[in-house]
Amino acid sequence: MSGLAKNGPLIETRGLTKSFGPKQVLAGVDLAVGQGESLCVIGQSGTGKSILLKCILGLVEPDAGEVLWQGQRLTPARRRDFLSGFGMLFQGAALFDSLTVWQNVGFRLRQRMSDARARAIAVEKLARVGLGPETADLMPAELSGGMAKRAALARAIADDPQVIFFDEPTTGLDPIRARRINELIRGIVTETGATAITITHDMQSVRAIGDRVALLQDGRIAWDGPVARMAAADPLKAFLGAE
Repeated sequence: MSGLAKNGPLIETRGLTKSFGPKQVLAGVDLAVGQGESLCVIGQSGTGKSILLKCILGLVEPDAGEVLWQGQRLTPARRRDFLSGFGMLFQGAALFDSLTVWQNVGFRLRQRMSDARARAIAVEKLARVGLGPETADLMPAELSGGMAKRAALARAIADDPQVIFFDEPTTGLDPIRARRINELIRGIVTETGATAITITHDMQSVRAIGDRVALLQDGRIAWDGPVARMAAADPLKAFLGAE
């Protein structure tokens, strides 16, 4: 259920614009995500989905507009608090090649606790995504693509984040492994009550993960509504017909 009606937006963008030279990527994006809600942002390649995510995270500075966190503008000082409470699953897993799997999962944990405690939590999170304790001491190069994605998911939830960002979570996976990742994400989001923002072009992921879906088109949100209603939405027919 959407957290917008009960508590107001947890994360909100107002009028975000961003251009790179003559190319305008974002042309006034207004979007709100409620506490505990799972939002999927879809759009054709090059429509600015990743740029929108980077603007929210502070990795890209918008030309205009603002990002709000709990109703207040995300200033540099407030962004530090915001970033301390988020997890992220990167498109290509992005595990550190020189670290073992458990060291990857417990990367942030090791900055404030002993290795023994961080390893115990890492093994617990690996179990949550279906990876046994024998995986902990492997190197990323020893993992299959599906295992690497699950290890990256374990890292995203290692710190029990309030917000989790998923960037194309099923890219590079076959349908069976993609379905497993979608099921894990949905289960984790439901269990933890975390707010989730997923950037994806995979409509199977949208159906499995999302409460709401927002279509980014021509630099703006062209449609925003419940996943249950997207089949009847004219702007989404191109995506649904391409499956």
